[in-house]
Amino acid sequence: MARFAPAVLQRYLFGGQLLVRGCLRHMRHAPQTAPSLYSQRYHTTQIENTSSANAPDITIPFRKQLKDEAKQRKADEIGKKPKRDNQRLDNWELTVGIEIHAQLNTERKLFSPATSTINDAPNTHVALFDVAIPGSQPTFQKETLIPAVRAALALNCHINKTSRFDRKHYFHWDQPTGYQITQYYEPFAKDGYVTLYAQDGLAREDGEKIQIGIKQIQMEQDTAKTMSQPGDVHLLDFNRVGLPLIEIITLPEIHHPSTAAALVRKVQTILGAVDACVLGMQSGGLRADVNVSVRRRDAVGGHEYGGVHGLGQRTEIKNLSSFKAVEDAIIAERDRQIDALEAGEVIEGETRGWTIGSTETKRLRGKEGEVDYRYMPDPDLAPVVIGDDLIDHLKETMGVLPDQEIETLVEQYGLTAKDAMSLISLNDGGRAEYFYNTVESYLRNNPDEDMSKVGRLCGNWVLHEMGGLSHLDASEENPLNFTEAGRCLITTGKLAHLLDLLGKSKITGRTAKKVLNEVFESALRKVDETPQEIIDRLGLWFQPLSDQEYDELAKSVLDIDIVNQILAGKIGKINFLVGQMMRKDADGRVDAQQATAVLQRLIEEYRTN
Repeated sequence: MARFAPAVLQRYLFGGQLLVRGCLRHMRHAPQTAPSLYSQRYHTTQIENTSSANAPDITIPFRKQLKDEAKQRKADEIGKKPKRDNQRLDNWELTVGIEIHAQLNTERKLFSPATSTINDAPNTHVALFDVAIPGSQPTFQKETLIPAVRAALALNCHINKTSRFDRKHYFHWDQPTGYQITQYYEPFAKDGYVTLYAQDGLAREDGEKIQIGIKQIQMEQDTAKTMSQPGDVHLLDFNRVGLPLIEIITLPEIHHPSTAAALVRKVQTILGAVDACVLGMQSGGLRADVNVSVRRRDAVGGHEYGGVHGLGQRTEIKNLSSFKAVEDAIIAERDRQIDALEAGEVIEGETRGWTIGSTETKRLRGKEGEVDYRYMPDPDLAPVVIGDDLIDHLKETMGVLPDQEIETLVEQYGLTAKDAMSLISLNDGGRAEYFYNTVESYLRNNPDEDMSKVGRLCGNWVLHEMGGLSHLDASEENPLNFTEAGRCLITTGKLAHLLDLLGKSKITGRTAKKVLNEVFESALRKVDETPQEIIDRLGLWFQPLSDQEYDELAKSVLDIDIVNQILAGKIGKINFLVGQMMRKDADGRVDAQQATAVLQRLIEEYRTN
């Protein structure tokens, strides 16, 4: 029997699409078989047309049905429990501290020469020490310090010249030694901060700018990756055990869920900008634990946490793997604690879990403390000594940080802060590189143009117009195949050429969008076609309207009531008429200024008559 690829079988089972070769050849005249199997196995919903008994059934794809069902479940859950204000609480204050675990961008693991990777075949990069073979010893890989110190400097931390490793004892299948090597008592960096601005996604209550303190940053090793299987079977991939991490511990100075998510997003952007951590949350290279507590606004006394007094009992939510999960988990745990306290219950210090799509956190275990982990200095590792020469070198070669780049994009290139933020965040910085190259290419042919004007023009097309391109043959996540170096399917030269034609009024904006899509589709087909060649082929060169055509178009939109309002002093109403003229012009040839002048002339003639 012939072997069919999974994608082929999937199309057969889920969509009734049959091959005309192999063992399915003789079934191609019986299309009812596959839809019947599909509907029975996956409960496909069909829409009945009551107006016609003979109308064909419309099958809803299984994937869409799952999404619709998930939305309905979420709506039902929201309906059962009133949703609180996500930010402001009148009687309660929320306090959050965050621990961010980021995988360092290194070739080797922290204490072994094994390759640092999580994408290769399981258990193919494992050294003796990684799996605690008796007699094996940890060997600190000095090169892991480079991205770690670079990250700490970017987060405005003080670098400790001497730091030490400690053992954090706990027993779990993902930690073969029975302890994790970390830096608890003497970390390599401390006393830093992250500045958040409104464009970073701050809660409105936090204003335009806040500063969140960083207590310390410590180096530590990652655990093995657990892959759960049906039947309570757990497989272990030791490729991940021993990977070098930094743990960034903030002070409990966050009071709104969206600000917490903004902080994690900002830290990820900073780490990526200095090449310290190249895998973000979406790739599993960054995870967050959040510590959540609430207290009455008029409460006095309380507990101490991280040097801050008067907080309520905190709980920890582990292993949050998306920005939305950070925000949603904090909201759910905050509401749970408030409900419990208002009911006269006591909040226990515990570790809790969060599942994407749920509405509440779940208890995992009691919260371990310092005594439970039995911290002790690691006797097999010497202190880590960092020299001033290394610190100075890394400071000098740091490069431009995200806040500095946003400032440049706003002040020199004329972008809004929101667009600048989006630009540096997309495609691992590749979209920003593409933007700079496009501006440079445009200015080569227009050296006298204002930089801000060119920046706004290019920014709009690079972000918004190109962001809307999609095709069945293109990748859903990255349709234009953007790279970190700023290359993509549409070269910067072609986009700059298109914008040059638009700026010189040789084509209209509507035509430019059509040509951009043609350039994109040509690139997918691996056809090298310039914007000018496409315009020639489709006959899209701009032909301005004649005076007579402007008059006829303007007269077709004139309304006596609006004309009377304009004559009565409501001058702004003329813009409405201009908009009507532009909508009637299917080819986009109406010039707004010329249309305004024609309308003003006709209205003045109406006044005199």
